[in-house]
Amino acid sequence: ELAALPVPEANRLTAAAPFSALQGQIALPVTGKIKRRFGASDGNGAVMLGDMVATQSGAIVTAPADGNVLYAGPFRSYGQLLILNAGDGYHVVLAGMSRISVASGQSVLAGEPVGAMGEARVASTSALKNGNATPELYVEFRKDGKPVDPTPWWADRLSGRT
Repeated sequence: ELAALPVPEANRLTAAAPFSALQGQIALPVTGKIKRRFGASDGNGAVMLGDMVATQSGAIVTAPADGNVLYAGPFRSYGQLLILNAGDGYHVVLAGMSRISVASGQSVLAGEPVGAMGEARVASTSALKNGNATPELYVEFRKDGKPVDPTPWWADRLSGRT
């Protein structure tokens, strides 16, 4: 099928701005509220390596930045997982979706729909253990393979997505 063909490097989109220059400008990738932040307890004796956003069933998830999809598919108990190469040594990990609408190798633009939340899909086993049925999207930023606090990147405004 045509969608399965690899995209030649020369045809890939490049980010409009380096990811490091986007601090304070990135909207949450889903309408919701950050419930647990980077560095907080994950409820299982470890610390969060990203932010957990509580959202609604069926909420649309969008790309937080321009980039290329490195992985799109199921991952352990986390639901559908997406890894986006945002350039500049940065990667964005989104986990907990019930559906992903992009494929590995695809280029995406900031704000482009990439998936949707399910009825009660959660991105952590601790949420299941604690009886939390609210859909949660896990968002992790990485620089050169190491998790970084996403807080400086979030814009003050809400995403406005439903």
